[in-house]
Amino acid sequence: ALADCPRLKEANFRGNQLKDKRLEKMVNSCQMKAILEYLRAGGRGKGKAESAREEARKKKREKQQKKDSGDGEQEELEEASKLLVKVLHVSENPVPLVVKASPGVKDVRPFIVCCVLKGVNLKPGNALKRFLSAQTKLHEDICEKRTAATIATHDLQLIKGPLLYDVQPPDELKITPLGRKEIKAKDLLRQLQLEAEEQRKQKKRQNVSGLHKYLQLLDGKDNYPCLVDAEGVVISFPPITNSEKTKIRKHTRDLFLEVTSDTSLQICKDVMDTLILKIAELNRLTLENKEDSGSDNESDALCGPVNLNPSQNVQLMNLPLVVEQVRVVDTDGNLKVLYPSKTDLTTVSSLLTVIR
Repeated sequence: ALADCPRLKEANFRGNQLKDKRLEKMVNSCQMKAILEYLRAGGRGKGKAESAREEARKKKREKQQKKDSGDGEQEELEEASKLLVKVLHVSENPVPLVVKASPGVKDVRPFIVCCVLKGVNLKPGNALKRFLSAQTKLHEDICEKRTAATIATHDLQLIKGPLLYDVQPPDELKITPLGRKEIKAKDLLRQLQLEAEEQRKQKKRQNVSGLHKYLQLLDGKDNYPCLVDAEGVVISFPPITNSEKTKIRKHTRDLFLEVTSDTSLQICKDVMDTLILKIAELNRLTLENKEDSGSDNESDALCGPVNLNPSQNVQLMNLPLVVEQVRVVDTDGNLKVLYPSKTDLTTVSSLLTVIR
């Protein structure tokens, strides 16, 4: 039970009569961290160090066997072809972005996960169009038509931190939605509702497209969730829209990614993992394809590889995207969530090599 206390920093077990003699020695000489690791591994000679060494030896044996049978080369090639992502820890970042969550979000849309992604190339050809299309597909699939979670992507250069994840009444929340003028949330929803009705009449069918599909997700809410920058500007109104202020354009290189949910924190993390993988895949596709920055034709995406010599090509392919950790804290500054933590990005580890 003690081993399951992740924040336990210090405990004094000295003087206790312990059946496990090794643990008794550790209690008198080792640091608390080592004792907890030993307990976690099951104690009685099954310490983490031993099991880790055994695991390493086993992997080495398997690798050697594969090499002897000719599979080793294939494995190395597969490893080399994985997409690279480097994680920049909060402690390494001189000015890390912080998101403060107000208590009001708990009853409206309690879960939010954020991070910064640097080194994205959206300039060539249809890279931006593919990026936005991928986001739409993720909303349909893993986000279950935005009922499980909602993604928002912003141009980092246009954001003034620290950010506040808050709630506001519908007639007070003001946002400049993508491609529209500034409007109150209440009026935006009414406007979208009218557009949806008009669309139904014109097409003579039940289904509506675009933002109109998500209006019912806010039914019955007295307050609406929003992400506000340091200047008091609403940059995101989930699950409906982002702001024109932080809109991503072709020249955008650094992104601020945000996933919110009223279901669970784990869903936010899973969606964020998938989003980062998708952007890494698109980035590689952009580098591999010969597209000039003025291209408008989607078929350009299918052209052959860039005319580089092989070593240049490999060098470009292996430039990692940098994911910067972002902390979400409560109003007292206590940590609520840090992404990506050590356990994040494991769901996509078969396709990503994460440098931590």
